[in-house]
Amino acid sequence: MGYGTVLRVSRGSLAEELGLLPGDKIVSVNDQPLRDIIDLSFAMAEEDIDMLVEHADGEREILSFEKDVDEELGAEFTSAVFDGIRSCANHCLFCFVDQVAPDMRESLYVKDDDYRLSFLYGNFITLTNMGERDFQRIAAYHLSPLFVSVHTTDMELRAKMLGTPRAAELMGQLDKLDEAGTEYHAQIVLCPGLNDGDILDRTIEDMMARRPHALSLAIVPVGLTRFREDCYPLKPFDKEGAARVIGQVVEWQKKARAESGESFVYLADEFYLMAGLPLPEEEEYDGFPQLDNGIGLARSFISEWREAEAEDEAAGYDEPFSVEVVCGISIAPIFQELFDKLSVRNLTVRLRPVENFWFGSSVTVSGLLTGADIVAALSEETSFDAVIVPKCAFRAGEDVFLDDMALTALSNFCDCEVRAALTGGELYRLLAHWHDVPQDTTGERTYMWQSNAAYTKLGGN
Repeated sequence: MGYGTVLRVSRGSLAEELGLLPGDKIVSVNDQPLRDIIDLSFAMAEEDIDMLVEHADGEREILSFEKDVDEELGAEFTSAVFDGIRSCANHCLFCFVDQVAPDMRESLYVKDDDYRLSFLYGNFITLTNMGERDFQRIAAYHLSPLFVSVHTTDMELRAKMLGTPRAAELMGQLDKLDEAGTEYHAQIVLCPGLNDGDILDRTIEDMMARRPHALSLAIVPVGLTRFREDCYPLKPFDKEGAARVIGQVVEWQKKARAESGESFVYLADEFYLMAGLPLPEEEEYDGFPQLDNGIGLARSFISEWREAEAEDEAAGYDEPFSVEVVCGISIAPIFQELFDKLSVRNLTVRLRPVENFWFGSSVTVSGLLTGADIVAALSEETSFDAVIVPKCAFRAGEDVFLDDMALTALSNFCDCEVRAALTGGELYRLLAHWHDVPQDTTGERTYMWQSNAAYTKLGGN
């Protein structure tokens, strides 16, 4: 077991009243050891609490107090898991971490495969490092939904793709989740010549048969970088291949909608962008169940932009104002179409699609742009008043690009203010009202204890 290390305490909170300070470690609650904030949440659901705390100087004391069942502690922790993140022991043929450039920050090489982070933050897991006690805990705590990397329901092929015989246990593991009433979103990393074609049909059919526990199935194309060395020979999708996948999946979507009213299986935006085909309409994404996985991001972006534009009645500047908007190559046509119809008085917008030299030109998404490549692109022209970069290119919880360049360093290079936007609404508002939009700081990622009311209660129905 580990300890929950306090990062900060909210003003006026129960934690402040108890005298908790940054650096304090919560060892146990009512004699229950704590593995993570999930344990802490359920332990803190009691009204009478004995909390064992270890202070920064090593001294331990028991804090005894009464609280309401759903009263928040008001403490943030350095990690969501106190006993260490479970790492991935697989050797996936398509692993992106194995293709990261050498000598980058250590965190980029961490492969997590932890079901707790899947429940808490939507991280995808393979289930290959889980034992019976883990499944019992998922059932007992009603940890749902989870996010599962399926890739294929051909178990021999899955074992090959994930590089471990344990990967062939997937169907039995999904049975356990089904029996426990656990819901899950699934994904397939599609690799040409491996799990596509007839095998993809079988995988979709098998996962559809697991409804209603299987909530959705995302299909994303394999990503390959120029640092892919001594790895299984894979090739990316081309325009024709992407179009074939779209045509194949459309038939399954029709079948699913006829049966349940929802598409169930969804394709990553990259397939449509690669094929040069229109994005599905918003209603076809059924509420965007896997938006963080790149499923429907472009359509959601367009919808949010149009909504913000429709609500804006006073867009404009008293003096000429020019903005450079940075993005990846693949999304550039969609951005340009929006900008061509933008009418804001005295505003000049220029789109700057950035080629990814760091990871390789085959990587065209905005989320993998580095500060160095953005600097190289912007150095070609410096006559602008402001720059907007994609917030998705930052490391989680930081104003820092994957190559360790900070946003402030980019701003110094450009000699102007640089801000980041994530959604279509954010981008529109920055363009139309730059001087009126408060500057956002991403800040560091923190983990806050939530009351048991935030989860499905033990024994509850």
